[in-house]
Amino acid sequence: MILDRYLARRFLGSFGATLATFFGILTLVDLIEQVRRFGDEAEGLWPLLALTLLNVPSGLYEILPLVAIIAAIAMFLGLARSSELVVTRGSGRSALRALLGPSAVALLLGAVGVAAFNPIVAATSREFESRVGRLNGEASALALSEDGLWLRQGGATGAAVIRAARSNLDGTELSGVTFLTYGADGRPLARIEAESARLGDGRWTLGQAKVWALEARNPEAEAQLHDSWTLPSTLTADQIRDSFGDPSSIPIWELPRFIGRLEEAGFAAQRHRVFLQMELAQPAFLLAMVLIGAGFTMRHQRGRRTGMMVLGAILTGFSVYFLRNLSLTLGEAGQVGPALAAWAPPLAAIALALALLLHLEDG
Repeated sequence: MILDRYLARRFLGSFGATLATFFGILTLVDLIEQVRRFGDEAEGLWPLLALTLLNVPSGLYEILPLVAIIAAIAMFLGLARSSELVVTRGSGRSALRALLGPSAVALLLGAVGVAAFNPIVAATSREFESRVGRLNGEASALALSEDGLWLRQGGATGAAVIRAARSNLDGTELSGVTFLTYGADGRPLARIEAESARLGDGRWTLGQAKVWALEARNPEAEAQLHDSWTLPSTLTADQIRDSFGDPSSIPIWELPRFIGRLEEAGFAAQRHRVFLQMELAQPAFLLAMVLIGAGFTMRHQRGRRTGMMVLGAILTGFSVYFLRNLSLTLGEAGQVGPALAAWAPPLAAIALALALLLHLEDG
């Protein structure tokens, strides 16, 4: 038990040092990028530094598996050079038994990352996108709420706010829709309710529409019914799809409810379901990275063989990461189920790493 706690502390310290190193590197690189992009719009360095600190957590969260495998390699190489692994084996501990502490820390770090770090990343990502949108003069066109789907559009002649009960997959066909149009001076001009609305080339085509002119003395008395009605639009299907953003901008605790709203509004939620399963599988993926690092570097190495083993561990880790991204793509395309896409790569990597450790230990 004492040895397990010692190895767990060693891995935690190695993980923290590696994470701090990558944080410094990502901060420096991202700050340079923000200066290049917004150096003319921002007033001084502090707003750019704030943008950097809002953007770095998402990048750091994405490379947690890389941090885990590098931390494991660094720890086991240190233990091998100091002959602590030799002493551990001499005391009767097997390689798998010695991995109990680091493996438990990897699972714990993965769970903490998903439960605590994921909401932080979601909040910072939303704030980063909001600030970048203000600097670029852009805004999200779409929002989901419990009472339906909301869209907004601008234009030289004024803006419009749109609420719909349901939509098709790309947001170009709406049902149970209400339009509120505004003039260039910001005053409301008309309210339109329609059974359906279809987005075409630069216009909305409404079916069974009722139009209230809000500037009239009695809008209800002067309301007009139309079988078909058209309104100009600055929106496109791509803009509507892009307004959903990345699933990583939604905290994992709110993601199941968001998926329900998405499906109620008529949109496909496959991408978000796959992302949810990927997040739940994150602890297993970190464990796989630790076991891969241990499998290549846990034995006592000398000379050039050490470099080859480290290179083999890194390449294997990148291969598993590539397979995970491939599985993510297949899952988002609907070729495999969300659970299979998320859990198959880490579980397969754990099984292969354990087979390698057993071969080196008993083979």
